[in-house]
Amino acid sequence: MDVDSQPSMEETILVGDDLMMGPPSPLIPPEIASHVLEGVDLCDGILRNLFLCLQINDIEPFCQDEIALYRQCAEKRDKELRQRLQDSELKLGLSIPLDEAKDRAAQLQLGVTSLERHLILASGIGGMEGFRQRWSLNGRLQDTRKRLEYLNQGMERRKKEEPVGGSTTKRWFFW
Repeated sequence: MDVDSQPSMEETILVGDDLMMGPPSPLIPPEIASHVLEGVDLCDGILRNLFLCLQINDIEPFCQDEIALYRQCAEKRDKELRQRLQDSELKLGLSIPLDEAKDRAAQLQLGVTSLERHLILASGIGGMEGFRQRWSLNGRLQDTRKRLEYLNQGMERRKKEEPVGGSTTKRWFFW
């Protein structure tokens, strides 16, 4: 059998920049970090193995398994973290006092505005450094917008569930 007659399979060599596919890992606010991170595989063992492989071999083509494993783990981790962040914001919108929820929404909106401005400024930076900044800022902007959206959904649900026009305080009468 002729080797050339068999269909060849292109081999893709992964490099560090391939880890920048899709959005960057979400930033977790410190006030909800313990709840959001609980039970999530942070991929630290796989990352440690990847760095060890790169340290030993010095070039990426010899660490293909480690890069692929880390990429797969990071994608799963980031998806889970984003969902937990959104769930946390929804729960906060439902449970914290309305004034605090409005303050939090205002802070998130300020964060969105700031990230949009930084993204505009980063559009003037060329090369790989400009790409990395825009990639990071765009990911953070999308995550912050989603968090704000879920917080607002929680506040809206609360408004629908609360009685209209009535005071939420109970009155007690002692005879």
